[in-house]
Amino acid sequence: MKSTTVRRVGLAAAVVTALSGTAACGFSGSSGGGKDDRASGPGTARLSPVAALRSAERSTGGADSAEVESTTTMGSLMSMKADGALGWADGLTGDLTITYTGGSVADTMRRLGTTSMEARYLPDAYYARMGDRFARQAGGRHWIRYGYADLAALGGSSGAYLKDQMQNTTPNQSVKLLLASGDVRKVGTEKVRGVEATHYSGTVDVADLAGKNSGLSAGQLAGLRRQLTQAGVSTETVDIWIDGRDLLVKKIEKGRMSAGEYSQTAYYSHYGVKASAAEPPAGDTEDFRKLLKNRNLTGGGS
Repeated sequence: MKSTTVRRVGLAAAVVTALSGTAACGFSGSSGGGKDDRASGPGTARLSPVAALRSAERSTGGADSAEVESTTTMGSLMSMKADGALGWADGLTGDLTITYTGGSVADTMRRLGTTSMEARYLPDAYYARMGDRFARQAGGRHWIRYGYADLAALGGSSGAYLKDQMQNTTPNQSVKLLLASGDVRKVGTEKVRGVEATHYSGTVDVADLAGKNSGLSAGQLAGLRRQLTQAGVSTETVDIWIDGRDLLVKKIEKGRMSAGEYSQTAYYSHYGVKASAAEPPAGDTEDFRKLLKNRNLTGGGS
């Protein structure tokens, strides 16, 4: 059963990572444009990097919802892409389509008949819709309910990390990280999918997160340090792009965690978009905790 628990929590971790890029916001203007970002001349932002990021953190955090598109790799565990809309005004809510493209998680999903799933996020739990092959092994039920409190109880420190990330992840987390790094620098002005944006970069040293000039409280800094440490992260690089409305339009985070090297690129668009999710029908839903207790599904409990 321990191996089953690990696999379950690993699947949940893959979903959490999609959000960190858990973790969701957008930019002014259309989300269209070329896939390749290109330089567009010298930077035009007049504020200092720290002041600019403080403003971006407030604007992005207060935007309440956005469309998100991300790609993520986490060592040999998984590679994935995700897109959808998420809101965070009153707990994390929204709907994402998640496709696993590589790693052990993709192998597990493939054994269950699909590498893509719908994920619905509600304030107390998220729901993953599996394929028909899984449903045949789960009493005809397609949806798995992952209660955040259950993840914390079953996964120890890793589960507590997942619970915290699921309930508190917003796009401005990456801005907070960069502020706390004490290593904020302006790179220049570039086009991000057709939108003019200012690029900032820095390296986060978890052991030396800085409060000076970051505008973050001691509690916020402690929370960031705890989250990163529990994920096995010691250092990571953070690059973010902020548009003319002080909204995050792109972010890249790279580093190493206990599962291996990781990298995530996320694009945010259409701030203020409607982002809601309905709880799946009870008759088509099985609880994650009950699955662990009563079943040993094909693929090692996936």
